[in-house]
Amino acid sequence: MLALRGFKHSARAVRYSHTLALLETSGSSITPASLSTITAAKAINKPITALLVGPNAPEAAKEVASLAGIQKVVIQSDKRYEHYLPEQLAPLVASLIKGEKSPAVTDISSVVVPASAMGKSVLPRAGAILDLQPISDITKVVDASTFVRPTYAGNAILTVKSNDNIVMTSIRGSAFSPAVEKSDAAAPIEEITPVDAEVKTVWVSESLMKSDKPDLASAKIVVSGGRALKDKKTFEALLNPLASKLGAAIGASRVAVDEGFCDNSLQVGQTGKIIAPDLYIAVGISGAIQHLAGMKDSRVIVAINKDEEAPIFKVADVGLVGDIFEIVPELTSKI
Repeated sequence: MLALRGFKHSARAVRYSHTLALLETSGSSITPASLSTITAAKAINKPITALLVGPNAPEAAKEVASLAGIQKVVIQSDKRYEHYLPEQLAPLVASLIKGEKSPAVTDISSVVVPASAMGKSVLPRAGAILDLQPISDITKVVDASTFVRPTYAGNAILTVKSNDNIVMTSIRGSAFSPAVEKSDAAAPIEEITPVDAEVKTVWVSESLMKSDKPDLASAKIVVSGGRALKDKKTFEALLNPLASKLGAAIGASRVAVDEGFCDNSLQVGQTGKIIAPDLYIAVGISGAIQHLAGMKDSRVIVAINKDEEAPIFKVADVGLVGDIFEIVPELTSKI
């Protein structure tokens, strides 16, 4: 059990009793990881105030307001928050926690965010502003101040207790089911004012990979390739037909990404996406500990590799030892 230092904010801190959930949008909807974050927030067993930011916030807020457990939705739709720049967003989150933004939001004792790129960037900065110690990547809520999280690439599991009066956590989306239950009455929605932070970071541009495949983070079936696929052309020629027949997302090991076989947004592992699909098919992936950390919670794992001593077989439910260039086309043809 690890105890973290306390947070001396004010005398009223002991009366804090709500959970603030910072949620992320994709278009006019919130992300699957954010739906899982709501489930984790409900397990803390306190009324939930949801925070959404950016131009899509007003539309997405309608979806959030209809979910069970949400007591209030606050939004800030200024364009400065469109890309979740942490230097912009962290001061807003900190200001809301301190009760400076809305008279109706003055009793925050828990803060939850998705363990996405956004959450991992914003939470530590907000914690630094408030002198709080966040707990990252939790997989289970024990109570309002006690959580379970993995460490050492998932090879050890910690139960962590925070002594802070305001407990900040990021939620591993694959560990919690998405919130779907609707409320009888929609929660109220309130627009708050932005925070004029001194920020030297500016948004320049982004280049997004477009694909007709399901999103890797939320796909029920994932087909992943590793070093053994040799090059980009072979990677696509071998995996795309199988993924198309299965309606699966494409994933990759870090080596495959580093070698340029595919875009880095497809990386599965400790430094990539952490997923838990119903079916994970690992093609030519040896199973380094960093990769296993990103997929070993999958419901069914199928490994195809010519090396029968490959570590991937230790976590696989089904193992096929043989030439991937023979097995995968045959498997594809029989589906």
